[in-house]
Amino acid sequence: MDFLDIAGKTVLVFGVANKKSIAFSVGEVLSEAKAHVIYSVQSTERKESVSKILPGADIFVCDVEREHEIKKLAEDISKKYPKIHGIVHSIAFANYEEGLKPFHETKKKDFLQSIDISCYSLIAIANAFKDILDVKASVVTISISTTKMAAEPYGFMAPVKAALDSTLCFLAKSFSSFSQIRFNSVNAGLLKTSSSAGIPEYLDYYLFSEQLTLRKKALTTKEVANTVAFLLSERSSGINAQGIVVDCGMSVNYFDKDIIKKAIRFQ
Repeated sequence: MDFLDIAGKTVLVFGVANKKSIAFSVGEVLSEAKAHVIYSVQSTERKESVSKILPGADIFVCDVEREHEIKKLAEDISKKYPKIHGIVHSIAFANYEEGLKPFHETKKKDFLQSIDISCYSLIAIANAFKDILDVKASVVTISISTTKMAAEPYGFMAPVKAALDSTLCFLAKSFSSFSQIRFNSVNAGLLKTSSSAGIPEYLDYYLFSEQLTLRKKALTTKEVANTVAFLLSERSSGINAQGIVVDCGMSVNYFDKDIIKKAIRFQ
């Protein structure tokens, strides 16, 4: 028997934009394990582009900023798939169009939009799908390796992710009153994705983080996807309301002697 034992189970994946997306890698890993993967994307235009990289996939459209669309998505999916065994929430957005600004200059509308898309959407999705989720379903979202380091280019997205991390606990507790549905996150280190490319000065931070990993090699989306697949499976049944850090050991290596020498040398 396959270790994950998720063959034939139906998993809904939010957030595929292109082949560099975490959600795309998640879909690949799940498909390799013979799970039935269905997708939700933001717009009809995105559906057209994603259909080219996922030929034959069942792709739905839902803009999570519009709560009525989330409810309609659940209704539409329930007509084809009466039971969902897992949901992957790989959705995040922050408006960086005005470039890098000091955190205290964060605009209210940008912060609230980011909270709505990146955090509240998970609550709305969970609520809309609660009646078609299997009693032992698993919901997994994508967070970041730490929200306590003030990485300036990431700006207000870090507090938004902190809210997402807290939301998991409340959703897990709330759903425990009527089910065994679990809510967890994969808290990933820096990745090379198309969405991260829009973060000001991200490349420098990404290259620096690669040197800080214990293996001196950057984290990959496939490695994040592997952890997501584990959390979706019943092999992780004892894990609930947790954030699993996947950062190749970066968080224990901030005082790497070689990095310190380089930093001191260029002062």
